[in-house]
Amino acid sequence: MSVVSSEITRKAKSNLAFALGILPKERRDDMVVFYAFCRVIDDLADDQEVPPAEREAALNAWKDGLENGFAEPTPFQREVLELRDVRGIPTELLVAVIEGCKMDLRPQRFGTWEDLSQYTWRVACAVGLVSVRLFGCKHPDADRFAVALGHALQLTNILRDVGEDLSNELRIYLPLADLGRFQYTERDLVGRVHDGRFLALMAYEAERTEAFYQEAKEIHASLPAADRAALVPAAIMEDTYRTLLGKMRRDGFRVFDRRYRLSKARKLAIFSKHLITRPTLSGE
Repeated sequence: MSVVSSEITRKAKSNLAFALGILPKERRDDMVVFYAFCRVIDDLADDQEVPPAEREAALNAWKDGLENGFAEPTPFQREVLELRDVRGIPTELLVAVIEGCKMDLRPQRFGTWEDLSQYTWRVACAVGLVSVRLFGCKHPDADRFAVALGHALQLTNILRDVGEDLSNELRIYLPLADLGRFQYTERDLVGRVHDGRFLALMAYEAERTEAFYQEAKEIHASLPAADRAALVPAAIMEDTYRTLLGKMRRDGFRVFDRRYRLSKARKLAIFSKHLITRPTLSGE
């Protein structure tokens, strides 16, 4: 693992980076490289100081390099390629992450949940599908767990970031058909109208999110013990983000004027709970 990967992950200070601390060293090193890849791709897409066309070209260069080989790969690109080849990661999953981030290059709208789910699959489920392979899961149902949890985590992010996304080029990720269900308009959302219609809309989205969390939990419980042990970092993520969703619900989704987060003490409590109750991980 290079200094570049370690530094990218250290600076990110994300919930995922926090959860990776529970992994055996070899698998943790693999995940640090993959997480660094995801951060690099996401940062390329989000750099507002670079014109969208240049960002798209940079992302396409990564895609072409993964699919056809880099002409002169950087040390970090070589590291990503080595990880892919050694761990047998399907190239299409790495490309899916890139395609998902490309969808963020320009503000867009999602008509239905089915439309939005194509986005959440690329930016979250594909990440989960790579992760379960790097964690060492063997049972095929681990993929179903990754997909369900990926949708749940990304939907939680979307609900948390409604206000921030509006401030970022009026981005809207909530399906427009769902707004219409509660007679809440795009204009209302842009105007940050926080009324009964908005609360009903957010409760509806939260129920969809909870259903994915529940599906992931049930799949997790049915997995062999070895896979459940390997998925402890994912269980920490599930617990962290589900707790965050509950906090938003109890507070009436005041997402226009605050950014919800868990305290470090609360995250440490979640981490400690899983540390105490986990099975022994392979490689320890």
